[in-house]
Amino acid sequence: MQSAAQTTRNHRLLVLAAVLLVAGSWLLWSWARGPQVTTVAPLRGTAAEIVYATGAVEPVRWSKVTSLVRNRLIEICDCEGKTVAKGEVLARLEEREVRAQLDELKAREELAKRELTRISQLLDRRIATPQAYERALADVQQVQALISAQTQKIAEYTIVAPMDGVVLRRDGEVGEIVEAGQVLFRVGVPRPLRVVAEVNEEDIPRVAIGQKVLFRTDAFAGRLLEGRIREITPMGDPVAKTYRIRVALPDDTPLQIGMSVEANIVTKEKPNALLVPAEALQGKTLVVAEGSRARRRTVETGIRGTHAVEILSGIGENDRIISPFPPDLKDGARIRPAAAPGAAK
Repeated sequence: MQSAAQTTRNHRLLVLAAVLLVAGSWLLWSWARGPQVTTVAPLRGTAAEIVYATGAVEPVRWSKVTSLVRNRLIEICDCEGKTVAKGEVLARLEEREVRAQLDELKAREELAKRELTRISQLLDRRIATPQAYERALADVQQVQALISAQTQKIAEYTIVAPMDGVVLRRDGEVGEIVEAGQVLFRVGVPRPLRVVAEVNEEDIPRVAIGQKVLFRTDAFAGRLLEGRIREITPMGDPVAKTYRIRVALPDDTPLQIGMSVEANIVTKEKPNALLVPAEALQGKTLVVAEGSRARRRTVETGIRGTHAVEILSGIGENDRIISPFPPDLKDGARIRPAAAPGAAK
């Protein structure tokens, strides 16, 4: 006669065996049906071949204003965002030392002129020689040339607007030591605007003036922003391996000066093309769901975009394409098709 403990143990074993049997049957049934795959239908739309680039927004007419010398900044205008005229003073650098040098040269000029006058009078009285007069004249001319050069050098300590426009940006504060070549101002005309972008050298043969460019930027997410290529630099950068392009923007563009953008250059377009997701293709092969079986198809492709590829032949509009491409799925394998979320059935 079995004990109560043995009976309980046998009951648990029977329950476990039943669970294992059910789980095994379910796994066998699932295996026999094949893996679940997502399918999409080919769509009609505009096929677009895209070249990617990055760039920034800038005015068509603008200029960087730099210091030509190194010295301390003693005056700078409060003019950011304000209109300035060509030649208007924007900043001044400390010039006491070069002014002192100019004063010394002017004193030398005065002495040289006096000496020239004296020699000239002696020459009239036939006491001095013509050679002495020529030397005195040369001394005057030499010091005058130094004064001219020093005056020009002093002018470099005053920084002026190079053009009529708006001060788009000001950098620097009074008291700072400014380095030669340091950009202190950016002056330009706020409209029209353009995008200056860099294109990889392997893509530049497909880029041409007049092509449409679509822009994406975080500041205007979801908005369609367009432009047209106006210029392509004839010489690329051999270090960065890029070519510079300039894209004209419409007058009503919401883009602002200095914004960074991603540029998608449309190099080819074809309306009413049969499109499948780019991730559904491996080379020229895709997989179609025929009932509960997977069938590999070789297709002829046309324009290849970033997200979609044009199909010229090999499938029809009513086919269901497995996406993404299943590399481990053999031709004829069993599958459980399921429409991709949001896809047309």
